[in-house]
Amino acid sequence: MNGAVQSDPETPTHPGKDRIEVDGLALAAKTKVYLVLNKPRGVVTTASDEKGRETVYAYLPKNLPWLAPVGRLDKASEGLLLLTNDSEWAARITAPETHLDKTYHVQIRAVADHGLLHAVHDGVQTSEGDFLRAKNARLVRRGKQNSWLEIILDEGRNRHIRRMFENLKIEVLRLMRVAIGPLALGELLKGATRVLTRDEKQALDRAMQ
Repeated sequence: MNGAVQSDPETPTHPGKDRIEVDGLALAAKTKVYLVLNKPRGVVTTASDEKGRETVYAYLPKNLPWLAPVGRLDKASEGLLLLTNDSEWAARITAPETHLDKTYHVQIRAVADHGLLHAVHDGVQTSEGDFLRAKNARLVRRGKQNSWLEIILDEGRNRHIRRMFENLKIEVLRLMRVAIGPLALGELLKGATRVLTRDEKQALDRAMQ
């Protein structure tokens, strides 16, 4: 380091000031990338798929460092998906204790009423022993046979919303994540990506404090 050999792995360093080399090669801090993808329906949230299905990586720009999805959206779900190479930040986004709200628009094969909204808010006990509930649920619009609901979760279990409605004997037709905390999907086109702005990253960080 700085021209001197250091054998103590706990030697303090100062990023941007100290020059660190290993076998004569300079080490540089990895640039952190925070990307938003509007995940299309039918795409899997993995790097590769044993069944040959299309993955979210088909939609990422070229020449980026390796990025990992922050949480998951199942194959039939769509909408806002974050990807990053900042594993510590990703863990905070998905940690249950963070209680970061995730907002979904859900189309169901049922005409929603106040009773159904209360049932979703009060929660259901599954046969697997999980208690699934929504932090908030409201009607967005209602048709003759279907309804669109806005569901907010502050925790995320596997297939949380789908399993919740399965236990209420209601079919989920579409499920779209439209926001994570203060970050909204907005007008981002299906399959398109963009980089988080500095303000958006800071707003997410504040929401997790």
